[in-house]
This record gives sequence, structure tokens and C-alpha cells, in this order.
Amino acid sequence: MAWERYDAVLLDLDGVLTPTARVHMAAWAEMFGEFLSGLDRTRPGFEDADTAPYTEADYFAHVDGKPRYEGVADLLAARGIVLPPGSPDDPSSAETVCGLGNRKNAAFTTVLARDGVEPYPGSVALLDRLGALGTRLAVVSSSANAPAVLEAAGLADRFVTVVDGRVAADLGLAGKPAPDTFLHAAAECGTTPARAVVVEDAVSGVRAGAAGGFGHVVGVDRGAGAGALAAAGADLVVADLGELA
Repeated sequence: MAWERYDAVLLDLDGVLTPTARVHMAAWAEMFGEFLSGLDRTRPGFEDADTAPYTEADYFAHVDGKPRYEGVADLLAARGIVLPPGSPDDPSSAETVCGLGNRKNAAFTTVLARDGVEPYPGSVALLDRLGALGTRLAVVSSSANAPAVLEAAGLADRFVTVVDGRVAADLGLAGKPAPDTFLHAAAECGTTPARAVVVEDAVSGVRAGAAGGFGHVVGVDRGAGAGALAAAGADLVVADLGELA
């Protein structure tokens, strides 16, 4: 990578800078595992629901990289389960799309507070190099927990802007795989898409970078698969960002 050619680098958080993807995965598994195992298939409308145990494959196929409520809705649709959308203000006990999303977020917050998070050493090495070059950096994450994660990881002061799930909702920006959040981050960094690099580990995020006309899209393979990331539009796929530092 000739980083000097670009003004800004826009990085996803979970799975790119920090291993919080595993925390998210555990929280999703806990929430969906409990919900699916307790679903009453004798209820009207749920007779054909697929209540097979939630797996890691479900995460990568339906949840990874998407805004939380969209991930819930996609998984439910794949299982033939219809719930009312509800509202972001729904309590975590509500049997709605938003209620389940809020239930997952509560589980994530508990694990993060208990265990903390350490950034990937290779990612920190790349941030150090880009910082020395004067490259403007941004985090673009579907998670509403991005500021808390960055603070816990000791990375909060490295970025020009953090465009997370809350910012996207406030501004009415479509989530990944739409490019809107990355386009907003590039503008916040004072540059154009052609002069910015997107770094993503999720297929939906790579698709967002490819759709936005960015100068380069880097895929980080943390489990999605190098082939899947390349097929989604990644110009380069690495196993760890230390390879590019």
C-alpha cells in the first residue's frame, strides 16, 4: 500500500481495530440462543418458524457488519419469524425487532465492562504509521458502542471523527452495505472518496466501500473469508493490518 497517495483512511472498528467482534458474536449468540429456544411454535404465525440453534454461520450470513436492528430483522426473516419492528425505545424485554436488538446491546455492554478490550497489535502499528504520515483517520462502525470501545482500547484520541450507529441514525444515513456512512466520514476528514481508503472485515462493509467509489478498499479476513471479501469488492485482502504497517 502506498499510503502517501491518500488523504484519509476510514476504518471499521469491530474486527479491524479491536477484537470486539468476538464480544459481539457472543452477545448475539446469547440473545438469539435464548430467544429461539424459548419460541413457542404453537402460537399463530410461528408454526413454520425455524428454531434450530443459532450458529456462527448465522452471524456471518445475517448479522456481521450491519446496523443492529437490521441484523435482527435479517436473521428473523431467514428463520421465517415475523415480529413487529417496534421502536428504539423498546425495553430489552419487548418481543419486537428493536427489543431484541436492545437485548443484545445490553449483553454486549455487560461483557465489555467486565472484560475490557485490547486492540490488535498490528492495527496499532498501522495507526502509528499513518499518524506519522499525517493521514487523517476515521472510524466508521455500525455499532452504537464505538466511542466506549475506543475509550476502553486506548484509541479514542487518534481519529478525526467517529461515525457510529448513533451518528448514522441522527443524520438519517443508510447503514452498510450502503456507502453513506463512509461518504460522510470522508467529508468530515476534508477529502473525497477517491482520496480515501476503506478498511473493513465484513462483507457488507467491503460492499459499502466498493459502492462509494473509494480509492482503495482493504479487506481484513477475520473469518468472513478472503474469497468472500474479494468478491464483495476488496482490492486487497490481508489477515492482519500489521502486514501493511
